[in-house]
Amino acid sequence: MHLAFGTPRKLPKAATLVGRVAVLDIAFAGTAGGSGGFEKITLPFIRGLGPRLAAWVDHHDHERHADFAADPRFVLATKAQHGACPEMITPELIERTGSVDTIVCHTDFDGLASAAKWMRGGVEPYPGCDDDARAIDTRLGTPSRVGERIDRALRGRPNDPGLFGIVVRLLADGLADASLWEPIDRAAEELLPIERETQRAAEHYVRLPPGVAYVDLSAGEFGRVDKTLLLLLGQQREPVSIVVDRDTVSVAARFDSGLNFVEMLKLGGGMPTRISVPRSRLREVLTALSVDPDAIP
Repeated sequence: MHLAFGTPRKLPKAATLVGRVAVLDIAFAGTAGGSGGFEKITLPFIRGLGPRLAAWVDHHDHERHADFAADPRFVLATKAQHGACPEMITPELIERTGSVDTIVCHTDFDGLASAAKWMRGGVEPYPGCDDDARAIDTRLGTPSRVGERIDRALRGRPNDPGLFGIVVRLLADGLADASLWEPIDRAAEELLPIERETQRAAEHYVRLPPGVAYVDLSAGEFGRVDKTLLLLLGQQREPVSIVVDRDTVSVAARFDSGLNFVEMLKLGGGMPTRISVPRSRLREVLTALSVDPDAIP
């Protein structure tokens, strides 16, 4: 079975994918990034695959899900319905879908575990893998040591297709090949200096009423940071965290907060409690959160 990796805004060329294709844990592109979103990224990919698209399984909210409700190839849910994608990969779904030649999956633990579970016919790579995916993807709960080791490696090297392949191979083999842990743990070690720099950046959070933690990285005084971790550290201070860099504004709240930034900013799709928009929309974001834009240091 062939493997390809992608993100909502960076999909492989449909023509390069072999045979029938299953797409796992890749959200429909939203409009927040300003590059056309669904109409220019997701829809051309779907049309390019045509009848070769065997299944699209995803758990990220998007207003265009309704367009595919009558197409059995699309198994689409919201984050509230399924905190992670692997739990949606069942033996019944795989049997109904039939043979697949290529899997296109997201590059985080959630997506890679989904690919491995599909390869295993809907059986978890190890007991509790689905729970680990949910804990890691929602950032609620604590994953097992296995899930934590893999997640740290992926956060240490988030753009390494070779590492993605190793992780899928390890999981698809049910953790049988212990030698595969060596490159995974080596990648995880690269997260340590990133975490230290992230903790240093978090010390610069400013608390803004009514409940926002705000930090601006655009001056370039920090090295590489883990933005997900930085947003979580902000949420230890206030319910909503905002990280601003040179190009983007990232906003996050707890998965179970009940907040919906997608609706608040009319973004047309994406995870309700975590969004990124161009920096030009910073004042709009602050106003939507009832923060006085002039209160920013």
